[in-house]
Amino acid sequence: MPITDLEKAARAAIPLDPSRFNPKAKFPYGCTVKAVRKSMEAFIDFLGFLNGQLLTRDLPRIEMLMMPANFSSLVGEFVVTSIPKHCAGLVKNLFHNGHPDLIPAGRYPNDLILHGSEGIEVKASRYAGAWQGHNAEECWLMVFVFQANSSSARDAAPVPFKFRSVYLARLKKTDWKFAGRSATSRRTITASVTKTGEMKLQRN
Repeated sequence: MPITDLEKAARAAIPLDPSRFNPKAKFPYGCTVKAVRKSMEAFIDFLGFLNGQLLTRDLPRIEMLMMPANFSSLVGEFVVTSIPKHCAGLVKNLFHNGHPDLIPAGRYPNDLILHGSEGIEVKASRYAGAWQGHNAEECWLMVFVFQANSSSARDAAPVPFKFRSVYLARLKKTDWKFAGRSATSRRTITASVTKTGEMKLQRN
């Protein structure tokens, strides 16, 4: 199937608008608005390069090749790797599936911890709310909300990747609620951010 002009245009992610960032946002561990913005811009550049290379092979965009959850993980993992390049106070947690994703530099031996009380957990999502985690954690949470096509909706019109918003707040366990499941479901039990938790995040 030939690649349409609309599909080609969707390979160029939408640039950030610096004026939309909250200059009064409060960050822990020496992180800054600039550090977060730089990491987002780096992902946009990376995605444009990658999708441009895929086009030369007549291959779909990476967001159409990956499962939706895996693409969200790619966005989050890239940002986690990028932020420490612009913020000396944070490093990536080197423990596989360790919590939180970003930890204070020098706080834990060898920059790895299975479950630490200090740091920032990072999530990326297509959704504007009800963000999920495996546990109800008292922690700093940073959420990147984005627009992108999905491999689960291949008949949708091509749209370029776009960061819609980024939020940050320290949540308490009461800002989460566990989602139940039926007796026959195999879905992993997860916790979702409550409306009060969402309000904390959106204020920052």
